[in-house]
Amino acid sequence: MSESTAVAAKGATRRNGAKGSNGAGGGRSARSLIKLLLVAALLVVLLALPLYVPEFWLRTGFAVFGAIVGAIGLNLLVGTTGQLSLAHAFFLAVGAVSYVFVSGEPGGLGVADLDGLSFPPIVGMIVGVLLAGLAGLIFSPIAARLRGIYLGVASLALVFIGIHVLNAWTSVTGGFNGRTAPEFSLFGFTFGNRDPELYVIGVPFREAERLWYLGLVLALAAYLFARNILRSRPGRALQTLRDSEVAAAVMGVNVQGYKARIFLVSSMYAGLSGVMYALSIGSIAPESFGLELSILYLAMIVLGGLGSVNGAVLGAIFVSALPLVFQRYADIIPFVGGQGGGGLAAGEAARFLFGAAIILVILFEPAGLAGIANRITGRGRARARPGGGASTPPPSTDTSTTSTSPSPSDRPAQGSTT
Repeated sequence: MSESTAVAAKGATRRNGAKGSNGAGGGRSARSLIKLLLVAALLVVLLALPLYVPEFWLRTGFAVFGAIVGAIGLNLLVGTTGQLSLAHAFFLAVGAVSYVFVSGEPGGLGVADLDGLSFPPIVGMIVGVLLAGLAGLIFSPIAARLRGIYLGVASLALVFIGIHVLNAWTSVTGGFNGRTAPEFSLFGFTFGNRDPELYVIGVPFREAERLWYLGLVLALAAYLFARNILRSRPGRALQTLRDSEVAAAVMGVNVQGYKARIFLVSSMYAGLSGVMYALSIGSIAPESFGLELSILYLAMIVLGGLGSVNGAVLGAIFVSALPLVFQRYADIIPFVGGQGGGGLAAGEAARFLFGAAIILVILFEPAGLAGIANRITGRGRARARPGGGASTPPPSTDTSTTSTSPSPSDRPAQGSTT
């Protein structure tokens, strides 16, 4: 009789467990479906925006897309791997200058004679990305032997070297006056105001609309590539490297090799961001690639959340769009004045807000904007309790173990042998 009762109890336990797992699986599938629908809706909105919003927001959006690409690359290096770098502005400059030189036309600008290779813009973009990655790869042996503030100071030297080269190499960069960036084109389709004339539902698609779609494609590709890296074996190795280089080496991770590779990938991201920056502004100048630009990118990943690709996206949107919005609406925003007016300039007001936001993030939400988004959507709670419920361990029935194992308050005194 007792055996049949035990068998029945085990069967009931199995059925209840199966029901619980089925319920948890159904909840996860429902959340995945909702997430997929939200992503699809967001993509539809982004694709339809050029039909309804003014040119200012489209140009701001393209600048934001370029910042997203650069922030994701820096976050892979600093947030995921734990290597502090202040040279991001240098790698952006390499990408921007390479694009302008390779795809630019030779000619004159003032007192400067400019050289150019006149290759198609897509070739200039690819060369810019590759040369930026090569520059990062050349610097990687130094990065592999340094870490922390020492690596940050060493990388800072690249920024000062880059500014000097940009000012001195006049035939390539245009010197102090800078140089105009050629229009981007792909297979004969120009991302400008003409060639060809294009209308969609009666809306003229000029430079701003075309660059919006170009930036959306590039930013989406950069986002998906970074997500795949982090979910793969190299991504787990990089996270182990961030936590402890000694532990990573013991586990068989090639520490110097992975440092070199992530510097290569991060620099290539920065090179692509530099090309997009040149297309967004329409020209390049040495003063655009100073230390301040590297600090802004660090602010993006700190505000967004170190180690989070979504956080890099949110931080880039906040930091890159805010000064432009302040400048646009300076006449109605308190304490912000336009050119020649009273109040703070748009850039200064944005910097004050960045500083305050960084302090608040460090004090109250170290996970950044990504952590706040996870709290709102409940992802943090879901990760803490897989399956949607709290898993409570069963109480121990081994009385001998409980009676003999010491509790935390029964630790032996210092120097005791018991």
